[in-house]
Amino acid sequence: QVHLVESGGGLVQAGGSLRLSCAASGTIATIYTMGWFRQGLGGQRDLVATITKEGAAIYGASVKGRFTISRDNNKKTVDLQMNGLTPEDSDVYYCNEDVRRRIGDTYFDNLWGRGTQVTVSS
Repeated sequence: QVHLVESGGGLVQAGGSLRLSCAASGTIATIYTMGWFRQGLGGQRDLVATITKEGAAIYGASVKGRFTISRDNNKKTVDLQMNGLTPEDSDVYYCNEDVRRRIGDTYFDNLWGRGTQVTVSS
């Protein structure tokens, strides 16, 4: 019932920028940590960035200093500003969120979007 939809992916030249956005819809009481991951190699998803409800951010080592994560709790969106892109950043990027669906719930669900393709050409 809760859906995460990513947008903003596409093709960009090396050194360029893209801004990804993820919108949550459905029955939602509270969104705790929100974040972005990318597919990576070996069948695992690698941390890009996460941000808490209070705005504290953590970045993966390979993107620190180049990417910036932000969120809008009213709009239920999380964005990823990507600067200084390199071909190594090419990947499928996924939105991830910890969602408490109803006020009475004492737990949260960890949800994923379907992903958006980012391709960086040299």
